[in-house]
Amino acid sequence: MEKKDTRSDIIRIGTELISRQGYNATGIEMVLKEAGVPKGSFYHYFKSKEEFGLAVMDLFADYYGRRMATVLQDAGQPPLTRLRTLLEGSLERFSRNQCSKGCLIGNLGQEMADQNERFRARLDEIFDDWRRLFAACLFEAQTAKELDSRLDTGALASFVLSGWEGAILRAKVMKSPQPLQDFIEVLFKVTLR
Repeated sequence: MEKKDTRSDIIRIGTELISRQGYNATGIEMVLKEAGVPKGSFYHYFKSKEEFGLAVMDLFADYYGRRMATVLQDAGQPPLTRLRTLLEGSLERFSRNQCSKGCLIGNLGQEMADQNERFRARLDEIFDDWRRLFAACLFEAQTAKELDSRLDTGALASFVLSGWEGAILRAKVMKSPQPLQDFIEVLFKVTLR
């Protein structure tokens, strides 16, 4: 008989619920009901809802960071092709989700950065990890002569990350993938050409 990993189940279900409705609107009872575990189990694994929220962030950041690294570090593809593949893959998933959910880290940043310093600091770390992945790929693009060597890849990576997160927000508000499509088009036809 396979042993149930209750803590992982609680985090996984919490991730889904927080992605759909936000951190503040997701009650512990709701998560436990969906996970099919008693309230005591929650406090066995987490001291507080805040600690649970940080665990949810870490799970998503680990998953998405590995996904980004896999695509952006794929030596079998030119660097700018890798970047485009990552963004277009995110666009596809967003479209399949009927332009809802968006990026859990972006959502939590908008909701929690002004409310909770531990969340804000962890979100900043996650965004910086992602920015570094973008910067490394853009630096490779410069080395491969795909990108102007005079460009500051750190600043460009920040621009890509901020622009993409902003396009996700607009796409959620509009319930349309158009802002993401526009961002990709302008990024590759104007900014990175």
